[in-house]
Amino acid sequence: MSISDIPRTIWWEEGTVRMVDQSRLPLVGDLLVCNTYEGVCHAIRGMAVRGAPALGVAAALGIALWAVTEGAEIESREDFLDALDVVAAQITETRPTAVNLFWGAERMKRFARENADVSVDELRELILAEALNVMAEDEERNRALGAHGAELLAEGSRVLTHCNAGSLATAYFGTALGVIFSAHEQGKVAGVWVDETRPVLQGARLTAWELKMAGIPHTLITDNMAASVMRRGLVDAVIVGADRIAANGDVANKIGTYGLAVLAQAHGIPFYVAAPTSTVDLTLASGDEIVIEERDEREVTGVTASGVIEPHSPQEFRALDLLTAEGPYALGMTKGHQMEISRKGGGYQFDAWLRIAPPGVPVYNPAFDVTPAEHVTAIITERGVARPPYAESLAGCCTGSGAIHEIG
Repeated sequence: MSISDIPRTIWWEEGTVRMVDQSRLPLVGDLLVCNTYEGVCHAIRGMAVRGAPALGVAAALGIALWAVTEGAEIESREDFLDALDVVAAQITETRPTAVNLFWGAERMKRFARENADVSVDELRELILAEALNVMAEDEERNRALGAHGAELLAEGSRVLTHCNAGSLATAYFGTALGVIFSAHEQGKVAGVWVDETRPVLQGARLTAWELKMAGIPHTLITDNMAASVMRRGLVDAVIVGADRIAANGDVANKIGTYGLAVLAQAHGIPFYVAAPTSTVDLTLASGDEIVIEERDEREVTGVTASGVIEPHSPQEFRALDLLTAEGPYALGMTKGHQMEISRKGGGYQFDAWLRIAPPGVPVYNPAFDVTPAEHVTAIITERGVARPPYAESLAGCCTGSGAIHEIG
């Protein structure tokens, strides 16, 4: 097992945007093929593709997909550019917190305007090439980020991570897990504590899967066990990703990150944030200005499950064939539980939502929280490691040129 065994997250193939469906991992490995940019939008909303850098790539590829499909019917240059702006706006409306989604869309809009002196047909080809550049550059940044971050870890490090900031959260390689992958290759990682990350369980479903694929020792824990393993002296560093970083170093990341930062500081453990400079939003003075996405209450009141049914007799095959003869079949269930059975190749698949909370219970479900900069030991980027004061180091990191190893 190695990092090379982990599949790419999102890519362009035969005129379509293709991606691993992360909503069903790790027990069902489906490939989504998006023929329209609306399909990309649907994948983003449903978290089939997620993670800040991956969302930036999805935005770029989604716009390119529109340009060579629906946009191919537009002959006027101005009409094409105006329509592209509308498509970009629809893509960025899918999720409000991750700045990379906006960064990817804005980059494509700006590129189209700056290269509008060619024919519309040529412009479409250039837009596709630029989207592919966005995808390739993402991996390059992540590998550089990983190398910088690995230098911060000592041999035998036991690292705790939250949510999923691995290859699945990027086009390839990862941010927080990219640091762990790089450090593991240098023999520095003794083990990784994986927070399950309620309520969508990206740690349990995705990070544990990636670490297993990469052959890195790891242990899954529930979110409320983090304090205990820290108190026992079993954590040497916490490394997380980010969805948006304000100019002062405040960090928006998956809900639960703030609590980990406070715990790490209380136990004298360094708390590192790993993110490309495209995640830094210098237009926001502090994290108070970051819009926090609130998601469906069903993520909290129940759990989802997907799997493949393996019939063991001709009778079971016939029964399942009858149920799915006209398409997916929804089972009648009590208490609000839901289960749908559908055909999958020569077999059958189920997708279920099972209630765990009382019907009608009030729910608050913010997808992210903001960690104040004073709890962040350092921010690892592809250009180097930014340290306090972040107002100075991040500004230099994001507007400067070249790779600066230690900033601030």
